[in-house]
Amino acid sequence: MEIQLQDLIDKIRKDGVDVAETEANAILNSAKDEAQRIIAEAQSEADKILANAKNENMRMVKSSEDAIRQAGRNLLIYFRESVARELKAIISESVDAVYSSQLLEKIIVDVVERWSLNPEVHDLTVIMNNNDIERLEKTMISSLKQRVEKGVTLKANDNFDGGFRIVANNDTVYYDYSKETVVEMLSNYLSPKIAKLMKEAE
Repeated sequence: MEIQLQDLIDKIRKDGVDVAETEANAILNSAKDEAQRIIAEAQSEADKILANAKNENMRMVKSSEDAIRQAGRNLLIYFRESVARELKAIISESVDAVYSSQLLEKIIVDVVERWSLNPEVHDLTVIMNNNDIERLEKTMISSLKQRVEKGVTLKANDNFDGGFRIVANNDTVYYDYSKETVVEMLSNYLSPKIAKLMKEAE
């Protein structure tokens, strides 16, 4: 009887150990599976974070490059506009200097005489502002005496800032040599040439 009891105890003990080992192995396997799942999720999250970081870095690099390119374009546009403004200012000063000098009279006389040689041109009117008329009228009328006798008229008009306009054939022909028009014309003519020189200097 004692032997049977001992066998029973040993059997219970063995069965308990087996159950405990089975449960321990199950817990261990479950822990391993959970650890692998956590590691896989962590790796996936890390990959996502790395991919997002790379994408954000590429976006920032592209954004920076775009900003630099745009800044370069803006600087070039500003520089060209500055050159154009400076060129226009220089031309304006030069035209103003010519139109403020006695050269204006010579220019007008030459233009009127050339126009007067054209048999299809008649009734010439030279329009200037009041200041230029007062400054040049006497000498111009003397220089254009024969032309004035043939129908050349001097007329004052303060609607423009220096220079002159010529009207012929009862206002059907009109040519503008005003300061503003001449400056604009010379600027338009010289700007492409300056731009070409700037491009060649790059």
